[in-house]
Formats: sequence, structure tokens, C-alpha cells
Amino acid sequence: MVIVMIEAGESKVKEGLYYTKDHEWAQIMEDGTVLVGISDYAQKELGDLAYVELPEVGKEVSKGDVLCEVESVKAVSEVYAPVSGEVIEVNEELEEAPEKINEDPYDAWIAKIKPSNLEEELKDLMTAEKYAEYLESL
Repeated sequence: MVIVMIEAGESKVKEGLYYTKDHEWAQIMEDGTVLVGISDYAQKELGDLAYVELPEVGKEVSKGDVLCEVESVKAVSEVYAPVSGEVIEVNEELEEAPEKINEDPYDAWIAKIKPSNLEEELKDLMTAEKYAEYLESL
């Protein structure tokens, strides 16, 4: 599988994902679940990540709710749920190695959500192309 990245200023935007204006990404998996992480732009703005407070498995979230917090040398930032649903898995590697997000933000997912209203909520998310345009406008 070829992974295509769009350049948006200094940031890379991965094709095939959906994005929020708060710089989270959502990847729809074959089984209908959604992986969630933060974009390259977000990790660059935050700087070196020191800590990721993962959400609890079983937590119900609504789109726009705080999913978790990430802490960098610069700031603590909230990560928002791009879709509603139940957190069914978290990337426990990030507890020991939060820097994985800095190294590859599109591989270092934070949580997997079983969505409850995906089709409707996808309409509010941006494609990679739209997100790249949005970044250019910042």
C-alpha cells in the first residue's frame, strides 16, 4: 500500500484520513472502528511530548468531548474525540514512549473508538485535501 502525504507548509497531511479543525485525525478501519490521533501539525506545535494521558477503555465519548490530554515541554493540550462512540482500545505504547507521536503522528494512534453515528459525523470532518487547505490558511 502506498502512503501518500500532502505537504502543507512545514506539515505533512496523510491521505485517506479525516481531520478536525483541532488537528485530530480519524482513520476508518475495515471493521468500522475508528483510530484517533493527532496530526503532524499538532505534534510540531506541541513540541516534544513527555506524557500522554490515555482515555479509559469503555469510556463513552461524544464528538468534540475531551478524549485525553497530551503533555509536552511547552504545554498541556486536550485531544478531542472526532467521532462519538465507545473507546474500545488505547495505544498503551504511548504511556512508556509518548515521543512516538513526534516520530510518526499518523502511526502513533491514541485510541480506537467504536463509533455510534459515524456516517452523520463524517460530514463534519475534513478530507486530507481540505485539511491541507485549512492549514495553509492558518
